[in-house]
Amino acid sequence: MAFQSSTNPAQLTRQGQNNGTGDARALYLKLFSGEMFKGFQHNAIARDLIMRRTLKNGKSLQFIYTGRTSAEYHTPGNSILGDDNGRPPVAEKTITCDDLLISSAFVYELDEVLSHYDLRSEISRKIGYALAEKYDRLIFRAIAKGARLASPVQSVGTGGSLVSTEEPGGTQIQVGTGTGDESDAFNATKLITAFYDAAAAMDEKGVSGDGRVGVLNPRQYYSLIQEVGSNGLINRDETGTALQSGQGVIEIAGIKIYKSMNIPFLGRYGTKYGGTTGKADPGNTGDFVNPAIEDGGSDGGGATGQHNNYGEAAAFDTSCGLIFQREAAGCVEAIAPQVQVTSGDVSVIYQGDVILGRLAMGADFLNPACAVELHATSTAPTAFGSTYPANNSAA
Repeated sequence: MAFQSSTNPAQLTRQGQNNGTGDARALYLKLFSGEMFKGFQHNAIARDLIMRRTLKNGKSLQFIYTGRTSAEYHTPGNSILGDDNGRPPVAEKTITCDDLLISSAFVYELDEVLSHYDLRSEISRKIGYALAEKYDRLIFRAIAKGARLASPVQSVGTGGSLVSTEEPGGTQIQVGTGTGDESDAFNATKLITAFYDAAAAMDEKGVSGDGRVGVLNPRQYYSLIQEVGSNGLINRDETGTALQSGQGVIEIAGIKIYKSMNIPFLGRYGTKYGGTTGKADPGNTGDFVNPAIEDGGSDGGGATGQHNNYGEAAAFDTSCGLIFQREAAGCVEAIAPQVQVTSGDVSVIYQGDVILGRLAMGADFLNPACAVELHATSTAPTAFGSTYPANNSAA
């Protein structure tokens, strides 16, 4: 074997270099990026279920609504100059990008040397999880918001032959009947009935059958699985382990079902223990399970950095599931999920690297007719404002 001189770095094998040239850590950073994106993509389900647009050179993005028009018989001799009521009505919806959302960690170089496992890879996944969790939570709250509102598209007649018209708005459906209680949210039979009611409501409001999905919490999902093959809940496409994986393998009335711990659920996220739910706390759930809806404040004032109204905890006290079509909500991304890592002099000074995952996005409802919110008890969640209060510092 030829002797390799330690004074000639070109002869050293640097596994982090790209083709043996350039930055000695280049490939390490790309590996980390891939892990972060994998963690995000595996945990963010809402991103591909709604309308998503890239925002460039601006702080907000405009969506245009166009309402329906009408058909009428022509009277011989009359000129055709458009609908007498000025239809179709047109309105706009503006979604603003929230401030930069970040998740970061400092990795001490000596810890990496002493560690027997891939420290950066593990941290990268957790950063991806954190961003995905927040991403889904904001989108689901925006969908719930839309389900409680009338359509923004309407025209008001001014007398004479002019007729007022209004497009259909959102839908709220009680799981169960009568006064009910929170335990109805977990009753498979009552959930199935609610899904069929939701499908019928969307049909009646002219919502496309393409891209309809439902999102429930895990206990609701597993309650439905136990009813597969009975009570009208049939899945001919998936069986065995695939059926129990929880990745949207059950359909009810053409609505594909997903499970998520990030939906607003009885004033919390994902699940709620105790009360009238009949679901006991399994114990040792940690701080990240069953958290209350954050970002409270007067009229959904929101946390610092939010420029869209996502509601406060009290607004979701009886909410227990979402059913929607992809046009129910929109998301604008100014910065897609990406990773940044310090290097060079900064790494030398601190003997380690700051690893940062970041994204800039904002979400809000688009077409309320495409959104259905399920609620337990006879008390439907109340609507909250479509814009921030004028005195809100985050607006």
